[in-house]
Amino acid sequence: MIVERRETRPLALVVLSPVIAVAVALALAGVLIALAGAPILDAFRAIAVGAFGSRLAATETLLRACPLILTGLAVAVAFRARLWNIGAEGQLYLGALAVVTLGFSNPLGLPGPLLAVLLLVAGALAGALLLLGPLALRLRFGVDEVVTTLLLNFVVVLLVSMMVEGPLKDPLAFGWPRSVPVLADAQLPKIVERSRLHLGLVIAVGAAILVHLVQSRFVFGLEAKAAGLSPRAAAFAGVPIGRTLVKVALLSGGLAGLAGAVEVMGNRGYVSTDLSPGFGYFGIVVAMLANLQPLGAVIAALFAAAMFVGSDAMGRQLGVPSFIADVTVALCLLTMLLALFFSSYRLRRG
Repeated sequence: MIVERRETRPLALVVLSPVIAVAVALALAGVLIALAGAPILDAFRAIAVGAFGSRLAATETLLRACPLILTGLAVAVAFRARLWNIGAEGQLYLGALAVVTLGFSNPLGLPGPLLAVLLLVAGALAGALLLLGPLALRLRFGVDEVVTTLLLNFVVVLLVSMMVEGPLKDPLAFGWPRSVPVLADAQLPKIVERSRLHLGLVIAVGAAILVHLVQSRFVFGLEAKAAGLSPRAAAFAGVPIGRTLVKVALLSGGLAGLAGAVEVMGNRGYVSTDLSPGFGYFGIVVAMLANLQPLGAVIAALFAAAMFVGSDAMGRQLGVPSFIADVTVALCLLTMLLALFFSSYRLRRG
């Protein structure tokens, strides 16, 4: 058998690839559920009901999807231009830390809404600046950004730990390692009464729409796509590769930093080392499930959030380990990679 690239990618194959990938991943997860001793159909029913079966469940699923949308967008923007940003987790934490550092007091007496906007910008800027370092090392010395962005995740989490145990420690937390809270006036308002769902969902979906418009309607979006498809050809056509990658890094890191800002200002109110259960890493899965498409990231993030929230309910009802959600999302990544491969290549008899 010979592997050869498809000359064209049929639209039906492009559309159906993510659906098939998710279906195969769910089938494999069903095998694990059966091995755990639970009825497969009952388990999937419990996941669906746990994620969307009530007003509380639906709002919790949407709440979990907020940071996943933004980190998925961050990864998709970078990967589209062949900038391998594995550091969305660290960028998220640094954005959250910037928000708390600037938002626990208001010495200038700014109105609450204006202060909230400034904090969101500060969080995005912190994440953007963090990604510029690995990009500079790549452009100047050829250092692989996969390694540098990944290692920076651990550096930033240690920095957060130092700050919440030191200068930013909350004296009213009874020794619990967390930071001082963001001022109540600067926190994001709730958009559904008697729930934790906040304005961050609107911000995340709005960011997805804006990124889609930038990538499809603006010169920068076309330059980033060209740089990802063929850097040599793009450079020959006059695309400034270095400048384009700097813009991509600012956008990608900014989206990840914005995820941290939104999580603090809308959900937690403070920073701790357990702020993220892996939103930055799961953003890679979300981006791949979305085929690096901004609007697809919203759907993919909603699916991942539903798996996490629904699996908790399944675990309580059927006694199935809730980490099956992590396994299922990871299986989705693997099956999606296979689907992307076979949508671009085909096997032919030699």
